[in-house]
Amino acid sequence: MKKYLNRLIGFVLLIGCSFSCSSDLDFDQANDLKLKPTFVGNFSYFDAPATAFVANDGSEYDLAFDNQDFDVFRDKYLNDYLQRADFYFEINNTINRAYTLTIILMTENDEALTTIRFNVPAYSGTPNTITRTEIFENARLDLLKSTRKMGFQIAMAPGPALDKNSTGNLILRSNATAYLEIQ
Repeated sequence: MKKYLNRLIGFVLLIGCSFSCSSDLDFDQANDLKLKPTFVGNFSYFDAPATAFVANDGSEYDLAFDNQDFDVFRDKYLNDYLQRADFYFEINNTINRAYTLTIILMTENDEALTTIRFNVPAYSGTPNTITRTEIFENARLDLLKSTRKMGFQIAMAPGPALDKNSTGNLILRSNATAYLEIQ
């Protein structure tokens, strides 16, 4: 009886495997695949104390950071797939002077492609944070992709004199969000 039961189960399994369901596979769907990854990373940061705007002889001066290499867009794949970039800036001023911060995006030959300018009011005892998002797409994105250097200039507006005992800081925090489309 056990032998008969084993043969019957084997026969049923053989018949069941013969009648499986299937459908035509469409491998052309791979051609329609579109990936849209998004990456967020730190862009730039500085913390300039009030005393950084005072020379050894006590005179005031503006700050200009050296041009820094900005080789993010030398990568061919990033250039090909980048659809949009958002730069988010947060500037906090706790110095009793107003400033103009200018970020310059340049070519390898130090030619300005675009500038981003912020007017930062003087600190008056209340929170003094400025935020802004710069969006790069279409023609402006093409300029960004050509960027090879980045420079910072901080110009101080007229106001109360600063000295080696002045307090406060001018702080810049920023990040970049890159939107890619891969087909």
